[in-house]
Amino acid sequence: MAKFTPILLGSDINVYGMARSFNEAYGIKVQAWAATQLAATRYSKIVDVEVHPGFSEDPGFMEVMQEKIKEYKNHEEPVILIACGDGYAELLAKHKQELEGTFVVPYIDYQLLEKLISKEGFYEVCEEYGLPYPKTKIIKLADYQDGSYADVPFAFPVALKPEDPVSWLDVQFEGRKKAFVIKDLAEFKDIVGKIYTNGYKEDLILQDFIPGDDSNMRVLNAYVDKNHQVKMMCLGHPLLEDPTPQSIGNYMAILPAYDEKLYETVQTFLEKINYVGMANFDIKYDARDGQYKFFEINLRQGRSSFYVTLNGYNLAKWYVDDYAEDTLAGQETVYANKLESSHMLWLGVPEKIFKEYAVDNEAKQAALKLIDAGQVGTTVFYDQDSSFKRWLLMKYMFHNYYKRFKTYFQVNKGQYFDK
Repeated sequence: MAKFTPILLGSDINVYGMARSFNEAYGIKVQAWAATQLAATRYSKIVDVEVHPGFSEDPGFMEVMQEKIKEYKNHEEPVILIACGDGYAELLAKHKQELEGTFVVPYIDYQLLEKLISKEGFYEVCEEYGLPYPKTKIIKLADYQDGSYADVPFAFPVALKPEDPVSWLDVQFEGRKKAFVIKDLAEFKDIVGKIYTNGYKEDLILQDFIPGDDSNMRVLNAYVDKNHQVKMMCLGHPLLEDPTPQSIGNYMAILPAYDEKLYETVQTFLEKINYVGMANFDIKYDARDGQYKFFEINLRQGRSSFYVTLNGYNLAKWYVDDYAEDTLAGQETVYANKLESSHMLWLGVPEKIFKEYAVDNEAKQAALKLIDAGQVGTTVFYDQDSSFKRWLLMKYMFHNYYKRFKTYFQVNKGQYFDK
């Protein structure tokens, strides 16, 4: 086996999922570089987090990386940088040319990244390549100032989210959420007013709300090799999301799924745009026209993407096979999850919460059967990394979800969905 050194950027649950993937596949402990230490990687024996304040943005990022270039300049084996958050993926693409002399940087060029991370830009690319997406209207600050924003072209409820998630982090007001589902015009005017009078200056994305509960969502992870060929696609069927305002949209339960047509659509899209690296799509099924609508593409694996490794398609191996072993070129594309008997349910909350809050339907019944059969797993509870301190912290982290769901589920989830 070729030797390699993976470096993860970040310290959250996404980082732990990647570290666990490397540990499961190769038995190694990996290093992570991050601006802060977060709970998911604390007290871990499989990932060593090196904290550099200010590392998550420029100029701090490149100040650290200049030192790392000196440190790894004559490193014999490939050193693969893997971003575990949007900000780090953006920084790697932005500084790709400076870093590539020393490191493997499996990310698209910055010009394409800028287009895809902007929701407006992503929908333009969708339009160009025939990828279905929800009907959308862009609201600008000027539209709010002249009052034209109040012309809502969709029936209520509608979805509203910030175009720029980075500047959104600095905007604070009562009722602030990661994304909004709005029930009428009065509420819409109130929320847009609060957003623009509390310092947000960028565009807002107003969308036709696709009806249905969390189980209408789909998540798809794909790995595209250095020759721009899709080598793996793994579809997930989320059954529950986090209802907490700042975390709405984070998946809490994922059932593996298989859909040949969806795989074909995504493969064609990624290869046409010359993508490279890991991609993570958020998708929702629209029963009104029978189409899957694409919300966004994340240019890295997601925080819940360990469901891919859990189901036998180890997230770490694709990077190693591509950049250290160089064996992917001749391999057929893997279309994951065809064999139902080997399915594993991924949970990010205690089983009790899943059973209580996930909408009862055929998919939930399939998930309950997997739980009964012991075909279930999490990212953070790992037998090879189970010190008492870590176990206690993870139990505490999981236990906190009881209060979150009790407080926020009905107000942020229950009232807008057909039961």
